[in-house]
Amino acid sequence: MKEFVISEAQTETAILVALVTQTQDERKTNEYLDELEFLADTAGAQTIKRFTQKLDGPSSVTYLGKGKLEEIREYIVQKEDEGSPVGMVIFDDELSAKQLRNIEQVLQVKILDRTSLILDIFAMRAKTANAKTQVELAQYRYMLPRLHRLWTHLERQGGGSGSGKGGSVGLRGPGETQLEMDRRIILNRMSLLKERLAEIDRQKTTQRKGRGRLIRVALVGYTNVGKSTLMNLLAKSEVFAENKLFATLDTTVRKVIIDNLPFLLSDTVGFIRKLPTDLVDSFKSTLDEVREADLLLHVVDISHPDFEEQIQVVEKTLADLKCAEKPTMIIFNKIDAYTFVEKAADDLTPKTKENITLPELINTWMAKLNENCMFISAKEKTNLDELKERVYAKVKELHVQKYPYNDFLFQRYDEQGELM
Repeated sequence: MKEFVISEAQTETAILVALVTQTQDERKTNEYLDELEFLADTAGAQTIKRFTQKLDGPSSVTYLGKGKLEEIREYIVQKEDEGSPVGMVIFDDELSAKQLRNIEQVLQVKILDRTSLILDIFAMRAKTANAKTQVELAQYRYMLPRLHRLWTHLERQGGGSGSGKGGSVGLRGPGETQLEMDRRIILNRMSLLKERLAEIDRQKTTQRKGRGRLIRVALVGYTNVGKSTLMNLLAKSEVFAENKLFATLDTTVRKVIIDNLPFLLSDTVGFIRKLPTDLVDSFKSTLDEVREADLLLHVVDISHPDFEEQIQVVEKTLADLKCAEKPTMIIFNKIDAYTFVEKAADDLTPKTKENITLPELINTWMAKLNENCMFISAKEKTNLDELKERVYAKVKELHVQKYPYNDFLFQRYDEQGELM
């Protein structure tokens, strides 16, 4: 699957492209491009230029208008003449095989869309056999409808034997094109990967059944909001945490003891806007930790200018996973990084996220969610004790409901979670 992977050691230059439409104004488009640039940086690419165009919707042929596409081509040629060639052009939406082929013919550089970029990052981040298998399946699902674009130069009639790209001798039938053979090989590989994931899923289900009579708590949220940092604080563990998107792919489960109350805490993969459906499907076994959780801790980066939309993205994803009705507590993280611009006394414009103070924002959400929200800084450990008390109370309530005859309240545990 090297076709899709950007090496972390290699720094390529990138141009970002997005549309301003009736449903996505200029402000929203710039926010999406900020996130796309963060994705590109995570994948090891340096953004040097952005292009946007106002259209009613993307062109089914070239995504952009021909004039804008030619403008981008002129910029690429200019950079080549200056001795600093453009490595790739990244589009903020998923492109069809037809769009990819036509855009490549004009721009003559590597073309990625948002989906393939996210797949690049997942491929780099995957460490365990489970994550690697899930990512590979998602890559093949993305590749399959685009085979015509990827292997056009190999679309020729084949004989009764011979080896194709990624294939083995003797696989090709009489008159079968290279494209048909590649499609068959990929479908066979996908079938094998699905079987492997099904076996992993069975193993994980058995593991979950063996965890005993403990309440399960899952950390969920947008990517890069501080879930892993919070996990490390609550579980006294060393889960990898980094200021990059999708730092965590594999679900980590730890036993946490607050007072005399043990429970299981899991850290899950972060969600993102326009998350490829193939990834959601491929990561089913990982997301089962969310499905089977008794309590969700929805972590939010309150310092992000668009945190409310991020909340909506997570809530929609949870609804797609049939988890919208689970008991949930929203944890607003990074209050230490929250900033606001003070309004002038004579400024009568409506208050926005940029000019509302943190206490005002806290009061607004407290009034809306009551006891179901908390405001912390995992980095500075602000309000961490209060968070533990609130989580303890919710887990205790759920434990009594689920295991009414369990005598956990009379048991004591040491710091390692072992029964004393």
